[in-house]
Amino acid sequence: MFKNISENGSHNLCGKNVKALRLAHSPKLSQRGLADKLQLAGIDVDKNAVQRIESGQRFVTDIELAALAEIFNVSADSLLK
Repeated sequence: MFKNISENGSHNLCGKNVKALRLAHSPKLSQRGLADKLQLAGIDVDKNAVQRIESGQRFVTDIELAALAEIFNVSADSLLK
């Protein structure tokens, strides 16, 4: 049987790291601000999608993961750990 949800019930592995990086960003970056940066990178998300990513309620595509890594200047691998 396929398993699309982590053991803790999250739909993604990167949400907690995205939130931590967003809050540590200087200057502080709101969820809306992150959504705006993602939209500039060609990713169609809004503030609510960012909130669902951070809370683990939304799956994250590899394209979105690559854009997040570029925005935060980290590797995609580090977002998954």
